[in-house]
Amino acid sequence: MLRRRHLLCCGGLAGVGLFSALAAHEAGLAGPLLNPCPPIQPGSVPGDSTGTALDGVPPDWLAGIWDGLDPAQLWDVHAHLLGTGDSGSGCWVDPRLTQWWHPVEHLRKRMILNGACVPDRSEAVDQAYVARLTQLADAFPAGARWLLFAFDEALDTDGTRRPDWTTFHVPDAYARQVAARRPDRFGWVASIHPARPDALARLDQAVQGGALAVKWLPSAMNIDLPSPRWTPFYDRLAAARLPLIVHVGEEHAVPGAGQQGLGNPLHLRAPLRHGVRVIAAHCASLGTALDLDQTRPRQVPAFDLFARLMDEADWRSHLLGDVSAVFQFNRSPQVWHTLLQRQDWHPRLLHGSDYPLPGVMPLVRLPGLVKAGLLDPAEVPPLEALRRQHPLLFDLALKRRVRSAGSRLSPAVFATARHFT
Repeated sequence: MLRRRHLLCCGGLAGVGLFSALAAHEAGLAGPLLNPCPPIQPGSVPGDSTGTALDGVPPDWLAGIWDGLDPAQLWDVHAHLLGTGDSGSGCWVDPRLTQWWHPVEHLRKRMILNGACVPDRSEAVDQAYVARLTQLADAFPAGARWLLFAFDEALDTDGTRRPDWTTFHVPDAYARQVAARRPDRFGWVASIHPARPDALARLDQAVQGGALAVKWLPSAMNIDLPSPRWTPFYDRLAAARLPLIVHVGEEHAVPGAGQQGLGNPLHLRAPLRHGVRVIAAHCASLGTALDLDQTRPRQVPAFDLFARLMDEADWRSHLLGDVSAVFQFNRSPQVWHTLLQRQDWHPRLLHGSDYPLPGVMPLVRLPGLVKAGLLDPAEVPPLEALRRQHPLLFDLALKRRVRSAGSRLSPAVFATARHFT
């Protein structure tokens, strides 16, 4: 009993400590710790004459975000669906995220749901999540769309379901259903673990159902990309010309199976060799991985391995990267400066938000971007005001405003629809 009380006490303190750290960080910012979730005004983005100005955001400054962009080409290629299944969606989350005696996991869930403006004790999480995302999307000019991710369960190598390794699950059918309600705003991305006995049949069904890509998170789902067992899956993907969006680099938001080594960017060569178009999520911008090209492999920044692949001639027509989450505080200035300055990469980089993370306020620290020389201090007040009111537009505005040695992300990065049509 004493041991149990000790563990509960320490767990509680860990949760308080994490919350205190976030609060201490936020005390040095102009923005709040939590997303204030104000009502979204339809047409509040330039392009709709019925819109009203956003508080603290100069209209001319806001309009400048769209200079050189075609909203019809602006497809956010990295947006998550989440739910608890309370609508019959089939979604579910790891029970540990709802248990107070797992304080860090519980806090993780609270911060993510707050980022999506879902009330903490909501009994209609599925509906509230989609409703808020739809409101945010409808404030954009016509043509802008979001690719909504399904997320498959973790499996053993023999295809056995491992709920204990699964942080959350979003079925393909649900992602397809949500996108079908508003095809003007949403497309959908399937997620199919290749170890499933019916993986190829599910892939065929996804293609026939209009999926725009397939998403894998190897470390969480327990997928070893170089395994020869996945050759039929890769061949089918290549034949369908369906991109494979793969999280590479370390992963902390969705621990799942916890196999960080499976996120090695060099593993992407396996699907690439089969002619699959691969989108490296987040450009492998977080953490380290083994440099498997060396006789004696050692840990190096995962981003360096991504850069190596981007510069290999064999993959220039098939390897891309999405820039979702790359300007969060836990990325290095080297990543920021490289992505901005490598103009030759920009036709192969794709805009993505990693929604709902733009609404998790502590993840982007504008003073850190100013200190790194990427952001003019004069840009901070309108950006802070914008993210309190519209996190998705804030994410776009931030990517349009950061600079390195005079270089910025070119309009090609935001013309993503061409990669899927």
